[in-house]
Amino acid sequence: CESFKFHFLVCICLFCEVEGQNLATDNVSVIEGEMATISCRVKNNDDSVIQLLNPNRQTIYFKDVRPLKDSRFQLVNFSDNELRVSLSNVSLSDEGRYVCQLYTDPPQEAYADITVLVPPGSPIIESREDVVSEGNETELTCTAIGSKPAASIRWMKGEEELTGETTVEETYDRMFTVSSRVRFSVTKEDDGVPVDCIIDHPAVKDLLAQRHLEVLYKPEVKIVVTYPEGLTREGDNLDLTCIAEGKPHPHQINWLRVDEDVPPHAVVTGSDLYIENLNKSYNGTYRCVASNAVGEAYDDYILYVYDSRAGEGAPQKIDHAVIGGVVAVVMFAILCALIVLGRYFARHKGTYFTHEAKGADDAADADTAIINAEGGHNNTDEKKEYYI
Repeated sequence: CESFKFHFLVCICLFCEVEGQNLATDNVSVIEGEMATISCRVKNNDDSVIQLLNPNRQTIYFKDVRPLKDSRFQLVNFSDNELRVSLSNVSLSDEGRYVCQLYTDPPQEAYADITVLVPPGSPIIESREDVVSEGNETELTCTAIGSKPAASIRWMKGEEELTGETTVEETYDRMFTVSSRVRFSVTKEDDGVPVDCIIDHPAVKDLLAQRHLEVLYKPEVKIVVTYPEGLTREGDNLDLTCIAEGKPHPHQINWLRVDEDVPPHAVVTGSDLYIENLNKSYNGTYRCVASNAVGEAYDDYILYVYDSRAGEGAPQKIDHAVIGGVVAVVMFAILCALIVLGRYFARHKGTYFTHEAKGADDAADADTAIINAEGGHNNTDEKKEYYI
């Protein structure tokens, strides 16, 4: 019984010691041609031996010794707690599961998966046609060849993101070829706009291909009056210029008069129409028509000939502030005149009635009163009263 207890305790202690060593490592992703580093780490090592094995279970390093004859493996660090090994110039054949092994009883193992990333080659954009006319549909295809893992493709037209149809093909050597196709209708505003095929892959950044759209569009036409400025009156000359832009450049520009013939003495020089000595019989709609390989477009100018003196006798703009000021001054002058006249008449009327009353009061009889009121001279000492 005592013997059994002793062996049981020994087993428990050994189990605790093995479990307490905690062997660990990490998975590694590396770009083809670059360097990968594998680290086998032990916590609380009891002098047990650490070794590193390749996916074929061949020993790469036993402690600090390299039995495998592959100089691409180099010892980076060796101690009781770590065995760190580098692998340079990594290729696809190096991909797989590597084993960190600790010689205990039983042995412990930890696994490091090396994943080799292969960036795609430069993407290639192909278009169904090099030049497209406005309103039509164009198609672009972008291909990213030979990547691992498969790349993803995004499309941008200027600032607008487009949605493409993607196909992925796996080749015999575990590589992938990805193609994306996009279709869209174009307008004249798309001429010269860049279309980008953007590649997203963990092994590469900022990888893209670009194609600038070339769009043909019919002319844009505008008539400009070079002379005269303002009204067109009888006897004046008329000079019109037709401005037409398109891609390709308009190869033909024509002037016509809608529903009537152009005046016989009108002069057409390229994009200019010149008519001298206007009269009202020239009234009508004059049209400039421009055309190119895509189509044609036009602009109209409506001519109306006014009388020769039209616009000369137009009333001048009235300054209401000035008129208001004049009216105020006139009203003030009239008011002042009325006040003066009122005072004048009031004063003379008061004098008349005072004299008349006085004559009547001093008379002995009616006849004498009449005489005195008419301005008699008997009362030389009369007093005068004035009203102000």
